[in-house]
Amino acid sequence: MKPESTLTDRILEAVSGAPGCRIDEVVCQFPDLTWNQVFRELARLSRNGRLRLMLNGRGLTVRSADEIVAVPSSH
Repeated sequence: MKPESTLTDRILEAVSGAPGCRIDEVVCQFPDLTWNQVFRELARLSRNGRLRLMLNGRGLTVRSADEIVAVPSSH
């Protein structure tokens, strides 16, 4: 990871390297930041469609938008 990488770049790289990871796993990858700083950026990226926050049996997980595959509906 480049030192000049933005927080957005760092988070997207972390999430793409660990598909379906829990939010706390993402936060642990950034000991230099607070939980709140990471979560705010995750929320912003989710609102912008770059990430998807998903609630499942493992808790709140994160997926990059590239990983999300649309399932065709049956009509």
